[in-house]
Amino acid sequence: MQYLKDHYYHVFNRGNNKQRIFMKDENYLYLLDLFQKNKQRYSITIIAYCLMPNHYHLLLYQDNDKSISRFLKSTFQSYAQAFNKKYDRTGKLFEGNPQGKLIDDESYLTHLCRYIHLNPVDAGIVDDNELWPYSNYFEFIDKRNGTLYEPEFIKEYFSDVGYQQFVLDYIHEKQKYREIGKYLFEE
Repeated sequence: MQYLKDHYYHVFNRGNNKQRIFMKDENYLYLLDLFQKNKQRYSITIIAYCLMPNHYHLLLYQDNDKSISRFLKSTFQSYAQAFNKKYDRTGKLFEGNPQGKLIDDESYLTHLCRYIHLNPVDAGIVDDNELWPYSNYFEFIDKRNGTLYEPEFIKEYFSDVGYQQFVLDYIHEKQKYREIGKYLFEE
């Protein structure tokens, strides 16, 4: 995929054969450290992220003509090499190249942030996304002072409602549909 300057992209990948790509907290932290080191080098803005046991989701913005592809290649090759060395394994860690989708619709852009941050809840890993530390949801709701997020993005898109309320409204809406679903479909 060709990544273009001044565009947003949803990037995701999972472990080869759906295997885990994170075994311990230190694995998550190591990848986040690589994100921190490489985002400046490749002029990438990390808008939203969520690291899951066997996959990840990123919402990235390409700040200049350096490519997100280079950021992804450098970051995930380093991570895979370290992971393989630590766990005395060989072979591919990821299922293939990361998938990238251009985001050119503002409503989808805001929904994607919510989707990324609710991934641990939707996967049944936690009941509340505030129980999952490996996303930047806490930065979005101003409960952690991390550096892997863009405060101006949050102000621009979520200042009216507030991000936490934006997420909670969606959770409540999904619950309503589940509750009335039993009346709409025959079993």
